[in-house]
Amino acid sequence: MENHLKVALAQITPVWFDKKGTLHKIEEHVIAAAAEGAELIVFGEALLPGYPFWLAWTEGAKWDLKVNKELHAHYVRNSIQIEAGELNGLCALAKKHGIAIYLGMMERPKDRGGHSIYCSLVYIDPTGSIKSVHRKLQPTYDERLTWAPGDGNGLQVHPLKQFTVGGLNCWENWMPLPRAALYGQGENLHVAVWPGSNHNTKDITRFIARESRSFVLSVSSLMTKAAFPENTPHLAQLKENAPEVLANGGSCIAGPDGEWIVEPVLHTEGLIYETLDFNRVYEERQNFDPVGHYSRPDVTRLSVNRERQSTIELRD
Repeated sequence: MENHLKVALAQITPVWFDKKGTLHKIEEHVIAAAAEGAELIVFGEALLPGYPFWLAWTEGAKWDLKVNKELHAHYVRNSIQIEAGELNGLCALAKKHGIAIYLGMMERPKDRGGHSIYCSLVYIDPTGSIKSVHRKLQPTYDERLTWAPGDGNGLQVHPLKQFTVGGLNCWENWMPLPRAALYGQGENLHVAVWPGSNHNTKDITRFIARESRSFVLSVSSLMTKAAFPENTPHLAQLKENAPEVLANGGSCIAGPDGEWIVEPVLHTEGLIYETLDFNRVYEERQNFDPVGHYSRPDVTRLSVNRERQSTIELRD
């Protein structure tokens, strides 16, 4: 049915800082979700190849510290360059199974020189085409020590059956204007990706749903100290300083009335399924529509720059 959409939330642990191992795990979950009839699967922020937890445990802001430089280099080496075809296998799976994918990953883009990394949210449609790559506008606190700030090019929405889907990375979901940019393009299924932990998802998920009268999928990862791979640089120091649990999950779904459909799921790895009924959007927009009948564009209006930023413009 065109008004029904079966979604899968992939709450999984990456093979930390190992892009090949993590990609293999992602592909396995895409195949499993498709076998259960899912039409959209979502993975958490920076899942590929993992979140930079080390910054909190290694004096991350200290200048010329060997441990930070070597971990950063290892992280960059395991980030994804889309132009090199590193997502081609995942795109082929999306096409084969007719499933859409939202994937949080570290991007090493060629259009910014290929050495800096961006926390990106990639949308692959059911034909296997990459339709948007949203680079996180503002890395949060210690993330700025390893991630570069993005631009507005990825503030895009996409048709998926009767739904219009868009997404943001982590604390971008707290930013009113990027949310409004998606609402204004007709978003009614909002994807919020997080590195993990219900302290992020338990309040904002329901708030965005109630504010926008949309479905909201919050998807987080898991991470424990025991999951650090043995080939991680400076592993002994990381294990000595890190807590046992770094990310406890918290993936959840709220409906257009702001109430829970799936409450935050903790400490459980796997796929979380739900079927969404688009008619619920129309029902809740009856009394409030933030960019329709309950808006005043003659008084307040948002301007969005979606130009992809680069330091060079080549003219041959």
